[in-house]
Amino acid sequence: MANYVKGDIVAEYTEVESGKNNQRVQLAAAIDRANKEGAVLVIAKLDRLSRNASFIFTLRDSGVNFQCVDMPDANTLTIGIFATLAQHERELISSRTKAALQAKIAQGAQLGRPENLTAEAQRKGTEATRRNAMQNSDNRRATIVAELMIKAGKNYTQIAEHLNQTGFRTVRGCEFQATQVMRLLKRMQSFLG
Repeated sequence: MANYVKGDIVAEYTEVESGKNNQRVQLAAAIDRANKEGAVLVIAKLDRLSRNASFIFTLRDSGVNFQCVDMPDANTLTIGIFATLAQHERELISSRTKAALQAKIAQGAQLGRPENLTAEAQRKGTEATRRNAMQNSDNRRATIVAELMIKAGKNYTQIAEHLNQTGFRTVRGCEFQATQVMRLLKRMQSFLG
């Protein structure tokens, strides 16, 4: 997503959340910036913006001027049609997935339970999660800030508040809580340890 005024890009936002999720931090920031600056919100694909027709209609009716790169000539009618089609596709995908899972269960498979994983598979999953967290550049920067604040005598809650106020977010785009700060610091210690 990008905001632009008279052909100039004002800001760029990257969202990794699914189009079915309407609670998205980067999207909210992009919409807010577009409103404040009177900029056009440019979206790569309408179905990546949202697969919920009412969400797109609400956005359209909110006064935010937005343009979809995949449909540059879109108007209110075409946006409405494509939003409805995107929602229908989401519902079809959900139905097919549920049916496939029910078929697997009927065949005797047990799905989605960590206890079904072998100890080796659980260890590999934990290691992959830890490695991904340590390789995330935002996590590394947040960890450095957290370490400095711990040395300055701050507690986990104070550090979380500071990280949130200065724009840091967790890997999943959420605000930090004291628990995440504690995990960041423990992860770094075990990584270096």
